[in-house]
Amino acid sequence: MHTRILDAAEMLLRRYGLPKLNVVDVSRHLNMSHGNVYRHFSSKTALRSAVVERWLGRVSEQTGAIAHKQGPADQRLIEWLRTLAAIKQRKVTDDAELLRAAVQVVRDTPAVQDHHADLLTRQLTGILADGKNDATLPRVDEPRRTAVAILDATTRFHHPDMVANGGAPEDQMHGLEAVIALILSAIGEAGAIARR
Repeated sequence: MHTRILDAAEMLLRRYGLPKLNVVDVSRHLNMSHGNVYRHFSSKTALRSAVVERWLGRVSEQTGAIAHKQGPADQRLIEWLRTLAAIKQRKVTDDAELLRAAVQVVRDTPAVQDHHADLLTRQLTGILADGKNDATLPRVDEPRRTAVAILDATTRFHHPDMVANGGAPEDQMHGLEAVIALILSAIGEAGAIARR
């Protein structure tokens, strides 16, 4: 039932926008009393937050699959950064209504974004720690601090507002490649850039 309610809420949010998303409309869509929805979500705010958390969770699932793969950490780092940027570009172009809702929900409930950002930071920290261990990223000093710095350095390629106003997707991805090369030259194996 929890999943059915979230599915209905997400569909209604995409169709009518965040201002129209409330418990009564979701319960009406599901043909149930609004009391049933309140059993799963204590308020309209909780329902909206849960929809956005699940939506952001789809991002971290995809990046998490890369973070936990086997293989050289430097290659996973590249794939992780490219994938995060590509996902955010798709969300800006293909899921604009939910993105607008997410911006508002995060403004009202910052913990939703904080949780997502922490999860991405932990994934990236794990990749960097692996790179320090497998010697593909030997110049990583403190993995978590380096992860935060890399996320800061690549913000324009994964922050929705910056992606939306950042020009053509192919130009953005070209810019990301330049930043990735700079990151790898700072923390990667000497001479590895020339072989890529």
